[in-house]
Amino acid sequence: MCRIAGIVNDALSYESRKEIVKEMCTILRHGGPDDEGVYSNEDRSLTIGHRRLSIIDLTAAGHQPMTYEDGRYVISFNGEIYNYPELKAELITSGYTFKTNSDTEVILAAFSRWGTRSFALLNGMFAFALWDNTTSALYLVRDPIGMKPLYYAATPEGIAFASEIKAFRPIPYLQEVNQTWKIHLLAYGHLPEPITLLKAVQPIESGSYIRYCTLSKQCEHTVFKQFSYIEKIEDRAYAIDKIREKLKAAIKRHLISDAPIGVFLSGGIDSSIIALLANNYSKGELHTLSLYPEEAEFSEKTYQDLVQKNIQGYQKQDILREKDFHQYLPTILNEMDQPSCDGINTWFISKSAKDYGLKAVLSGLGADELLGGYPSFDRIYPTLKLEHLPNSILNTWKHSSSKKMRRLSYLSLGGTVGKYLFLRGQFIPLEIAEQLDASEEEVIRVLKESSIMNNINHMDPRNQASWMEVNLYMRNQLLRDSDVMSMAHGIEIRIPFLDKEFIELCLKINSDVKYSGERRKQLLIDAFKDLMPEAVWKRPKMGFTFPFYKWMINSEYIKEKMTTSGKKNLHSYQQFASEKIHWSQLMSLMLCQS
Repeated sequence: MCRIAGIVNDALSYESRKEIVKEMCTILRHGGPDDEGVYSNEDRSLTIGHRRLSIIDLTAAGHQPMTYEDGRYVISFNGEIYNYPELKAELITSGYTFKTNSDTEVILAAFSRWGTRSFALLNGMFAFALWDNTTSALYLVRDPIGMKPLYYAATPEGIAFASEIKAFRPIPYLQEVNQTWKIHLLAYGHLPEPITLLKAVQPIESGSYIRYCTLSKQCEHTVFKQFSYIEKIEDRAYAIDKIREKLKAAIKRHLISDAPIGVFLSGGIDSSIIALLANNYSKGELHTLSLYPEEAEFSEKTYQDLVQKNIQGYQKQDILREKDFHQYLPTILNEMDQPSCDGINTWFISKSAKDYGLKAVLSGLGADELLGGYPSFDRIYPTLKLEHLPNSILNTWKHSSSKKMRRLSYLSLGGTVGKYLFLRGQFIPLEIAEQLDASEEEVIRVLKESSIMNNINHMDPRNQASWMEVNLYMRNQLLRDSDVMSMAHGIEIRIPFLDKEFIELCLKINSDVKYSGERRKQLLIDAFKDLMPEAVWKRPKMGFTFPFYKWMINSEYIKEKMTTSGKKNLHSYQQFASEKIHWSQLMSLMLCQS
């Protein structure tokens, strides 16, 4: 896991480009504290930078940017390729040789062998820049589910890219702010792709690559992998067997590491399954990492301890106290990169991982989205009925004192945007307009112009919910928060439930098989309930959250920020104090002041 950056600009001198990229890498140092490297091709006005977090092949041989085939290919890589041993063996059989034990060199050799077809062969989380000296082409590539971030700006000056938005600060001509970001933040609680804080900067689309030709200055976009919901598996027993098989294989792959690795153990079903399966491959050396607040009603310590009794390893537990929240909140907000109403919990658990000397940690993220763990899988049915009501009726309720009734106005936006915001949105267009001194019509126009144009109406309703949870909530908020907040401490989060083979399996299971049962994620529970303590899989669902309302109402930092920045923010804070708006809504409003 690392951080990458680079620029192509023939109007800049070699020294200027190198200085910019080195400054970009310095900004990204937190995500790659172990090493730094820069590669330049002066003839093509290209400079690529890299910050390294050493996890596989800890030797100097893993230094990046890495070259291959006598310098023809150069790569700056962020991520992990979990099937690299199999790909490497196949490439060796074909006559390819290797100088390192890294997965990075395997990407280079695979590209040399198969070209862009190699991208779809990679099973992992990745974002990389690959330069071909012979064709003068730069490839910017991102994994199919979007676990690793990669942003770019293609302008008349050339192209620039980086792992985080803040890394573009040294490039003067890319500093124009996106004027719509606050509208999106107040609607979604995060910035949905392709929206960023900077007008000219956007993310590489998941499962795609950009090919930039430095000679013609042309930029081509190509999709190399998309996941599809194709229901083929109708036998429940077979589905359970395959879930066991694929998840076990995924966890075994995700434990590949030359550095200390552990598992986030919250005490919920998903993290418990990951920890208990990982225990089978760790030879008594598994590190489980748990965090719980001192407030008993939010603590999951009882369940964490129950699971740990079945693990032959080391249990590392930290208590998160309210004073820690107050002490570190300004730092956390500064390290968000892009604004998000969540992610604070991940920052703290990642800090604990770093304090314990770990470099990589497995997470249970992804199971809820793929296998039906959220209320949205039930709420989708009334949503699909309500969206057919005339807009005149849907908008009738936008002045209601009931938050639930006001949310109906989201559905007047239509399409996937309307459905998603009805299920998960924060403020309706009228409320956003009032907060930002904008017209409601302008807010509606901005939200409707969002690029979420996918028509998912042909899918089973529960698969529609899954599609939105995976492609909008998980990718834009959970994955981004996990990446940024963990890398703020130089920690890599690995996600076995998002292994390529496991995702493809889940999307093939018939909806009635996948989502039916007494409990949410019943299929996953039945696959592993013999492995888990009964109290864990029978417990009510409890998200990985903390007493944020109490902590935020006691925060002098938040109180000052909201009560001294205008009447509207003062009113919002008073509503929060009266429990009329959620803590995550207040967080979004506060971030709009920065």
